Amino acid sequence: MSQSSRFFSIARAHAGAGGRAAAATLLLRQPVAQLPPIHSLRCFSSARVTDAKTLRSHLSLPRAILSSFADADDGSGTKAGDAEAREERNGESEMSEMAKAFHISPRMAMSISVMIAFAALTAPLAMRSLVCHGTFKMSVLAYLTLLSGFYMAWNIGANDVANAMGTSVGSGALTLRQAVLTAAVLEFSGAFLMGTHVTSTMQKGILVASVFQGKDSLLFAGLLSSLASAGTWLQVASSYGWPVSTTHCIVGAMVGFGLVYGGVNAVFWSSLARVSSSWVISPLMGAAVSFLVYKCIRRFVYSAPNPGQAAAAAAPIAVFTGVTAISFVAFPLSKVFPIALLQALSCGAVGAIIVTRVIQKQLGELLSSEAEKIASAEKADVQQVGFLSDIAGPTGAQLKIVYGVFGYMQVLSACFMSFAHGGNDVSNAIGPLAAALSILQGVASSAEIVIPTEVLAWGGFGIVAGLAMWGYRVIATIGKKITELTPTRGFAAEFAAASVVLFASKLGLPISATHTLVGAVMGVGFARGLNRVRAETVREIVASWLVTIPVGAVLCIFYTMILTKILAYFM
Repeated sequence: MSQSSRFFSIARAHAGAGGRAAAATLLLRQPVAQLPPIHSLRCFSSARVTDAKTLRSHLSLPRAILSSFADADDGSGTKAGDAEAREERNGESEMSEMAKAFHISPRMAMSISVMIAFAALTAPLAMRSLVCHGTFKMSVLAYLTLLSGFYMAWNIGANDVANAMGTSVGSGALTLRQAVLTAAVLEFSGAFLMGTHVTSTMQKGILVASVFQGKDSLLFAGLLSSLASAGTWLQVASSYGWPVSTTHCIVGAMVGFGLVYGGVNAVFWSSLARVSSSWVISPLMGAAVSFLVYKCIRRFVYSAPNPGQAAAAAAPIAVFTGVTAISFVAFPLSKVFPIALLQALSCGAVGAIIVTRVIQKQLGELLSSEAEKIASAEKADVQQVGFLSDIAGPTGAQLKIVYGVFGYMQVLSACFMSFAHGGNDVSNAIGPLAAALSILQGVASSAEIVIPTEVLAWGGFGIVAGLAMWGYRVIATIGKKITELTPTRGFAAEFAAASVVLFASKLGLPISATHTLVGAVMGVGFARGLNRVRAETVREIVASWLVTIPVGAVLCIFYTMILTKILAYFM
């Protein structure tokens, strides 16, 4: 049993002095005994954050700065801390924020950003979607279209990837750097391998396609404007750390374009009503399920005679259920129902076996010693505990085991969510992009547009680029600013959100993954008490949801006005 395992270090920190030591412990990958004294950490963090927050509150809206992640610094000394505090008060650049988030030098952060920008500007020149266009003007339009799709995908990565990784970072199961690297691989893999290869020209069934027959130039301008306007609003939301729905951004843009340039009859109002209803349905369902999941953990794990053993026994069951459901609903390996079900059950069984072996390898010795202690102890009276009762959590070695088990489970669930997100949400950027390219190629009359593999890869690269450069902002909001998370709370929120999204999508209910996860995090906070949820953060998030569709519509109208005048020269 490794005494420097990151999950053991997390547990010791939580059992002792709380969350601030947990972040430092996870980052250093060392036992708590080797860390600086807890009281010095508290003084250090408060000295660095308080003045900066006060100054920012007087100057502007609260940006999604990395003050929460800065507490997890690797201990560079008092002078360095004072210098960084003065730097924050004077206002740091975007590159220094990125450097602080990933604990790299500002020069390295700048180099990464420059390489991403260079790749984004040059890679389209070698793509067949650009080479196939004969005239120079058409090639220029195709190049601008590919850049617009990249911009939208970049903002999806900056905002939506927090759905998968925000709770894992907030609970301490993963460092920010680990979360971004893991999500980068899985998001790109999901977008490239599982991304939708066929898409409808009118995304999300919002616009009536027949209204725009014979108006290819106008339709092209609307598609590019929808990408630009949705990307603009996502970038604004990401800068303030607001988790908003990319689907709603695209829907708002399409509605604005349809109303102004196609009339009232150009919009499917029933579809718009279904999307709008997800503002209420998604967070409520997420909060309700996460509340129940977390209460079940407290009732059946925390109150058990041996909480560590109860957690180790519950882990394979939860993993089997989750992997089977995700494999069957999101990634059916066969179109034949019996075969698809058998394959999903096999995937679930493999996942359960792997998790069982990992837990036994990492925690087996500790589980055995704790079981012997409980068996040798005098039998205490078993107290009947209600489902909604406030139960004190385990302490000491038992807490170490519980957090270790749920830490592994949360990382696994985050990986599945990240892969699924890359496969599903890349269509928000690639769908309008493929439709716009089809207009340039003269095949827009087809009811369905085939998306080339290179375009899927292009969208995956855009998501990874946005995640690397700005993803930390919304991750900070989801993971740290709504309510305090631990591995058990983070798992409850993530498991609940994944379950709701999967089954609601299968039943055809209007649902938003972003709104569901925010509701799930709030539900975990409510399970601990109404005062455990930060009302100010929740109000900001809800306000950003309400204005997403109107802002997307207005921006799309504005961009379309400009583009139609420019396109008069090209088309």
